[in-house]
Amino acid sequence: MAENRIAKPFLKWAGGKTQLICDIERTLPTNITQTNFTYIEPFVGSGAVLFWILNNFPKLEKAVINDINGDLINTYKTISSRPNDLISVLQILQDEYYRFEGNEDNKKCYYYQKRELYNTRKEEQIVHAALFIFLNRTCFNGLYRVNRKNEFNVPMGGYKKPTICDKQNILAVSKALQKVEILCGDFEQTLDFAEQNTLFYFDPPYKPLSDTSSFNSYAKDEFNDSEQIRLKHFCSKLDSLKHTWILSNSDMKGKDKNDNFFDDLYSDFNIQRVDARRIINANPEKRGKLTELLITNQVSSKKYVRTI
Repeated sequence: MAENRIAKPFLKWAGGKTQLICDIERTLPTNITQTNFTYIEPFVGSGAVLFWILNNFPKLEKAVINDINGDLINTYKTISSRPNDLISVLQILQDEYYRFEGNEDNKKCYYYQKRELYNTRKEEQIVHAALFIFLNRTCFNGLYRVNRKNEFNVPMGGYKKPTICDKQNILAVSKALQKVEILCGDFEQTLDFAEQNTLFYFDPPYKPLSDTSSFNSYAKDEFNDSEQIRLKHFCSKLDSLKHTWILSNSDMKGKDKNDNFFDDLYSDFNIQRVDARRIINANPEKRGKLTELLITNQVSSKKYVRTI
């Protein structure tokens, strides 16, 4: 039964934060378990931290999520409001896809037909959300990448029988989302929903470590250095308003010890370097351990900068 299931991310997502949960937990305010609070996530993505918060903090007053990706937010809203209708469409897609097992040409044709249909964005809300999940579960490495025309352009993956319709988790996610306000737009709008005791967690599009690593363009407009700087100014504003925030981003110094972009930008705040894994790269030899940044305005947090 969904009542007994713990909600977990319903998407595979490049840069998902499941592997950093323990580090994020250590960075949380010490009084978070004793008080009611509002949780706001302005770049929700797959929601790994969101679902962890919802599952582990029963005193949570409310949660607010936002993302610039309208297709992603449509999927969240559909799961929240019409989970059973979505499950029905996903089951059809899964059954049809499984019928092509052993016939890769037909399977590939089916995938690209659904990708083309998705990119028309003419289907009604439930079908479009189902196509979003279908493509996520069947494409290469669960990437979400669009071009300047906002067309999803990730090729088919090599999974044999991926789970496209996870009925029990969708029902669990729907139940968890009932206390969540779901927004679509610029990250700065989330400030309007902050209460006196609010925790923000930011997981923006990471600054690429190289010219070839910017694979996760999940909106047609680039999140470039000027956007990273605008986000920092927003964090400074939150700090002045006494809101607590935690932010993740790439560790540029791990690639180039002289690259102080984030160290300089967030020099007034607490910067930690934590271990992570690069799980998506066309070259398997380039997958592996690296460090990422966890930055917070909490004065109680230990400022820790690993020697590079």
